[in-house]
Amino acid sequence: MSQTDSSPRPQVAFSVLGPLVARVGDVQLSIGGPVQRRVLAMLLLEPGHVVSLDRLVDAVWDEDPPSTAAHQIRKAAASLRKRVPCGHAVIVTEGPGYRVDVTRCRLDLLEFDERMSAARAALKDGAQEAAVNALWSALSLWRGAAVSGVDAPVIRAAATALDERRLSAAEQVFELSLSLGECGPIIPELRALIAEHPLRETLRAQLMLALYRTGRQAEALDEYARIRELLRDTLGIDPGIRIADLHASILNADPDLGEPSPPVPVAAKSSADVRDRPFLRARTLPSSLRDFTGRSKELARLLALMNSGTVPAGRSPRIIAIDGMGGVGKTSLAIEAAHRVGEHFPDGQLAVDLRGFTPGVAPLAPMAALNVLLRAVGLPDDRIPDNIEARSGLWQSLLADRRLLILLDNAAGTQQLQHLLPASSGCLVLVTSRAKLLDLDGAAWISVDHMSPEESVALIGEILPAERVQDELPEVRELADLCGHLPLALRIAAARVASRPGWTIRYMVDRLRDEGRRLTELRSNERSVAATLHLSYVAMPEAHRRALRILGIHPGTTMDLHSTAALLGMRAQNTEDVLESLVDANLLQQPGSGIYAFHDLVRNFAHSVGGAGDDGAAAIDRLLDYYANSTDAACDVLFPGRARRFPTPTNFTAELPPIETPAQAGAWFEREHRGLLALVALAVERERDWHAVILARNLNFHLNTHGRLDDLWDVGQHALTAARRLGELEVLCVTLSNFSSACWKLGRIEESLQAASEARDVAISIHDRSIEAHSGLIMGLLMTEFGQYTEALTVLQHSIVLSQEIPSPRTEAECLTTFSTLYERQGLYQKAATAAREAIVASRAIGYRDNELMATADLALAQIGLESYGEARQTLALAHDLCDETSSLGDVGLVAALSATVEQRLGREADSRDLAARALRMARSSNSRARLVRVSNLLGSLYVGWQDYDTARTLYGDARKLAAAMKFRADEAAAHQGLATVAEALGAKSVAAEQRIAAEG
Repeated sequence: MSQTDSSPRPQVAFSVLGPLVARVGDVQLSIGGPVQRRVLAMLLLEPGHVVSLDRLVDAVWDEDPPSTAAHQIRKAAASLRKRVPCGHAVIVTEGPGYRVDVTRCRLDLLEFDERMSAARAALKDGAQEAAVNALWSALSLWRGAAVSGVDAPVIRAAATALDERRLSAAEQVFELSLSLGECGPIIPELRALIAEHPLRETLRAQLMLALYRTGRQAEALDEYARIRELLRDTLGIDPGIRIADLHASILNADPDLGEPSPPVPVAAKSSADVRDRPFLRARTLPSSLRDFTGRSKELARLLALMNSGTVPAGRSPRIIAIDGMGGVGKTSLAIEAAHRVGEHFPDGQLAVDLRGFTPGVAPLAPMAALNVLLRAVGLPDDRIPDNIEARSGLWQSLLADRRLLILLDNAAGTQQLQHLLPASSGCLVLVTSRAKLLDLDGAAWISVDHMSPEESVALIGEILPAERVQDELPEVRELADLCGHLPLALRIAAARVASRPGWTIRYMVDRLRDEGRRLTELRSNERSVAATLHLSYVAMPEAHRRALRILGIHPGTTMDLHSTAALLGMRAQNTEDVLESLVDANLLQQPGSGIYAFHDLVRNFAHSVGGAGDDGAAAIDRLLDYYANSTDAACDVLFPGRARRFPTPTNFTAELPPIETPAQAGAWFEREHRGLLALVALAVERERDWHAVILARNLNFHLNTHGRLDDLWDVGQHALTAARRLGELEVLCVTLSNFSSACWKLGRIEESLQAASEARDVAISIHDRSIEAHSGLIMGLLMTEFGQYTEALTVLQHSIVLSQEIPSPRTEAECLTTFSTLYERQGLYQKAATAAREAIVASRAIGYRDNELMATADLALAQIGLESYGEARQTLALAHDLCDETSSLGDVGLVAALSATVEQRLGREADSRDLAARALRMARSSNSRARLVRVSNLLGSLYVGWQDYDTARTLYGDARKLAAAMKFRADEAAAHQGLATVAEALGAKSVAAEQRIAAEG
């Protein structure tokens, strides 16, 4: 619709003559999902008219609308109004439907109608040149097939009618141009349109006549041969009368066709003669995916880099290179972005598949690629030079001062691109490649990673029915995880489910859980994740392929430079070169500096191509040697005073990571945590038993410190298997002692006592006083919890004497802490305080922070028992200072519970309540059942004081159940006493009596 100077400038412009677009100025607006796009397309295809709700439902869902269809249409309309400036004025509700108010917006379809009307008026007045200009102006509005990217039968039918109007206008302008003698300039435009509509005989006849009149009789006859062969092969018919008669007239040089003019030299046929006139552009860009989903961040950045709507000030074209692993969706992203900015490149949008990673096909040579591009812009075969330099020069000449968007898809490397890149600053080049083409000068880079979990679910929802996705949402999310959030894998998995009515999403998930078969499952017809990755693999040098195979052995979720150097048997500097090459090939990811990781499916692929042979076995041994030495080094820094019980491999030559300070060692252990757990299991599986027990012992210190008790128990189980196979009694003794400690903290009391007893027996038999002392310590601790105070005192006294004689300062410090617990349980608070103070001094002397924390908490417990609340408050302030992010949550919870008790006794109820809530939260988050029992009992007494008897009863009840299961008699008795107090407060005297009897029993 035309606008006068006095009329207000429209806020939003819509385009349907090509991809569906809404924009304000040069800013393109987001339209939304498929429903919104179809609703908007339908309203714009009938501008100014009311489109009923029923018709919109038909347009969106065809013959199978959901029960919520009407609601979804209204929701889509509301969403569109929010996205479009002044949307309520542009999209109007009227009667039973909606209407686009054409006075409030611009629409290229209406402008096309107006320009076509101007062309008809000029023809009526006999002004042929004015008519030609008006027709070219109308055709310049088109940017491809009408409403491309919106796929629905009703809309496609309307779009097909619009496309037919475009073709009719094109045929009319070509006819008028021929009558005016303008034959040469329209040949490239005719070729471009014929490429889109090869069976259109009128266009072919016009091209034949234009060729003949420009002295190219042979080409004109060749065009006839092409259309005849095409019609026979496709439809089984011969060309029509008009084109057959034209063919005969050309053969006979019929004077009625006009005199042929001398041919124009190729150098002059660079299309400069039509550059000033709007013309039909070559478009070989593939259609956008109908279900293109997600990628909002990548798409926004890509569009920003494209700088749509402006021509760069420099003298070089804009080049944007998109890299990512195979199957990640690079091409789809590039095509979507290209369609969104296509209108800003009026001279065409071209695409060529360079086949850098196409199964069974060699990469496209630059000569062949140039041939594709030159033919796409209308150059006939006989005008295309036969050598690369001349062909490249002609390509550059044709693009001079032109504005084209060129997609060079699936590039193998930079050399493949050198002759294809235009020199014109008005051109934009998109390059997609699996490799980072770092030597592509002047390029801006976007790396495409896997999709987010939300995007993955949305993509599956485009393939499977929305209701099914919502009904099975947990399974859909797990499916996305197992597919590694890789678009290719997601599409294959979802398509397999969709094509098999008997399959549930859960069934597909179960099939994908088997890592050995996962890549086999992710195959559908011609598409396969394994085949896609294999192409990247075979494109690499053998040294890099070997590295990929061996790296697949690494058990960690991440790998650092030093561990991979050990695994590959290389120096760190050379290893870094290999790893960076794999990153450039998008077969490794780099989440941080010097840190590398596999995508899950790439790891599956690496396993599938080998690494378990002799080379792999030697690599595992190198990796185990490396981690045995590096965990030893880290433990020496973090846990001074510990004894190295087992010798580490002496033939080790690999470089160790920088773990010279506690901060470095702690960060290293945290990063390597999951991989070390897997490595212990791998060592046991491979019967590398010495490595298993060394790694397990070193991990024992780290896991204990961080309260990761379930992991500690798993590692202990593996270590016991290895130790028993080794038959080394010292190794078995140490392993049993560590395992008993883990079992106690987890509340697996019988296992703990059994392991500690066996460890002490073995230690006595081999005269290992250190393990005898430590095992006695654990037994004394358990006896204390069982309420066997006399037996516990005897065992602990023997253990502390041994630890002082050896000496073993860590065991001595732990024994003193356990003495404090023993005395506190007996009500001997002064003795408990003395033992706790000695434990604090002993722990501080060797930097044993965890034991210092517990000894400080024990001192506070004794001071509470002595009713020295002010001193206890000061002691607990020291305990809080000792707590940090490495401390066990159970220990931190106990300190908070003790502080809550002290604050309550000092009359600070608000502070006490806050600390109590924190204590319970920390204890419940901990894996330590022993700590949870103690905290629950302490807090139960506080809630009794606050007369919150329901909460108190719950806390005491939980403590009783846990203590009974662990046979912690003292804690169980305390819980029964608490329940009796609650019952008495509530007037349930009989219940109170029962609880007191249970406490005494």
